[in-house]
Amino acid sequence: MRRYVEAFAALLVLAVVAATGSVPAAAQATNNTIDTQAALADRVLGKADAPVTIIDYSSMTCPHCATFHTETLPKLKEAYLDTGKAKLIFRDFPFDQWALKASMMARCAPAERYYPLLDVLFKNQGQWSRAKDPAAALTTYGKLAGLSEATIKACWENKDLETGVLGFYMDGQAKYKVESTPTFILNDGAARITGAQPFEKFAEAIDKLSKK
Repeated sequence: MRRYVEAFAALLVLAVVAATGSVPAAAQATNNTIDTQAALADRVLGKADAPVTIIDYSSMTCPHCATFHTETLPKLKEAYLDTGKAKLIFRDFPFDQWALKASMMARCAPAERYYPLLDVLFKNQGQWSRAKDPAAALTTYGKLAGLSEATIKACWENKDLETGVLGFYMDGQAKYKVESTPTFILNDGAARITGAQPFEKFAEAIDKLSKK
């Protein structure tokens, strides 16, 4: 029963998001041509001028990453992101081919649907990542986000996009020594949180940085 409730909730979330307005031209895939630069641009959750920046290095197939996104992030969003005290930027750190494909597909979604799509993919991670045909399962979720099957295919075949997503992985290793997911880098390394830590751990780090 739980999987059907989650699937219905996922459909409902994306349906609501899809009804919020027009798709920004810069983030839209037109005639199945991917705007790689727009797709790889930072997706900021929160206010751009927030004093604390949280870079979230996560893999779409990582269970601990799913735990953070489904249990801790909603609390962070309410207490810090929505209030302008902090912002979060998701950086792809794929550990396998399906994490890579999920990240690429999400990057091809309109910018305003990016985080709702991540939310749905993390909540239903156990279903699509363990499906007999993960590509077909991912395509189903991509369609709910407004992507056509042809666009999703074009997205997965885009080598520049693939290189860019893998570039986040390489940059995380080189710049911040990221070795596991999830890893959170706060204010360019002023603080670091590793693993799916509870809300209180993040609150302590954010509050400390806010006082500096």
